[in-house]
Formats: sequence, structure tokens, C-alpha cells
Amino acid sequence: MSTVASLTIAVVGVFFLAMGTYALISPAALVAPFRLAAQSPESRSEIRAVYGGFGIAMAAVLGTAALDIGGIRTGAVTAVGLALIGMAGGRLVSRLFDTAVRFYPIWFYFGIEVLTGTALLVCA
Repeated sequence: MSTVASLTIAVVGVFFLAMGTYALISPAALVAPFRLAAQSPESRSEIRAVYGGFGIAMAAVLGTAALDIGGIRTGAVTAVGLALIGMAGGRLVSRLFDTAVRFYPIWFYFGIEVLTGTALLVCA
């Protein structure tokens, strides 16, 4: 696998690591752009689990894939890439059922998900 592919995988992993760390430290700030409130211990726990713990786990998977430890690169990168494309698809479905929204944050993250998901699938 090329150095460019390894670097691409690692960069996406760093984004997951940053998001995960931010969610663990400041769950309310992470979801504020989406007009979500993290006002209870239950809601903060959910944000820390889904965005924090899962994000850091995805960073670890992508780090392992970038180094191709145990030969997991293709499967790991494909799974994470498809998950990102699935997230973008969920945003499209939401657009069918909801009213139009401003570009940020929904369409901004849609673009990030499509871009990074596609990049990972190309690297798989």
C-alpha cells in the first residue's frame, strides 16, 4: 500500500481522535452546533460513549490500519469508510423528512463524511 494511502488513513484517524477527545472532555460543546443540549448525566454519558469512546476506537482502528498491523487494512478501512458514507446517507434521509437547514453544521459534516469516507474507500 502506498505512503499516500497510509497518510490519508492516518489523517482521518487523527480527526476521529480529535473528535473523540473533545467529546470526552466537553460533550455539551461538541453537540451545541446541532442545537442539542447535554444537560443531564445520561445525555453527557451518551455523547461521551458515541462520539468520544467510539471516535477514539475508530482512531485506533485507523491507526492500526495505516500501519497494516495484522493485515487488517482493507477490512478496517472499508468498514470505517462505509460507516462514514452511511452517516452522510442518514443526513440525506433527514433532508427528505425535515425542513431545509443552514450549511453549517449539517451540510458541512455531510461533506466531511463523504470526503473522508470516499478517501478511505479509495485507500482500501
